[in-house]
Amino acid sequence: MLNMYEIAIPPLKRALSNLATILKVAEEHADAKKIEHTVFLNARLFPDMYPLIRQVQIATDMSKGAAARLARIEIPKYEDNEITFADLYARIAKTIAFMDTVEPTQLEGSESHEVTITIRKVDLKFMGKDYLLKWVSPNVYFHITTAYNILRHNGVELGKPDFLGSIK
Repeated sequence: MLNMYEIAIPPLKRALSNLATILKVAEEHADAKKIEHTVFLNARLFPDMYPLIRQVQIATDMSKGAAARLARIEIPKYEDNEITFADLYARIAKTIAFMDTVEPTQLEGSESHEVTITIRKVDLKFMGKDYLLKWVSPNVYFHITTAYNILRHNGVELGKPDFLGSIK
């Protein structure tokens, strides 16, 4: 039987690790083509969408927030001051390192814990399982997919295996 830890922490960590790989491919592409890194880091799919840097920030925020809320511990605060690929790798690594501190026992019973998040001054209430499966996971994958699409749209040679990562 699956438990909340198994359906939360390993998949989110894997998604973030794959995001780091995608960013590395982009950085190497920029270097090979002599493209300023800021071109990719500030790229957007559409003017009213967030740029690449913000997509990474949101994916990491959602992941660390989920781990903390489900474990009922304090959410680490990040300053959102990343401006380089190295900064983004560090943010992803910091998020994964935080998630590594969460023990499976801390998520026991979290499927039925009430989780409240505030979005634009509106409180959204979930049970833990619905929070993870209907809010966190779709949001994390949306922002990682958007990061992938920003880079792909800008000519970075990425494929589905880069997004999915190793199946090991």
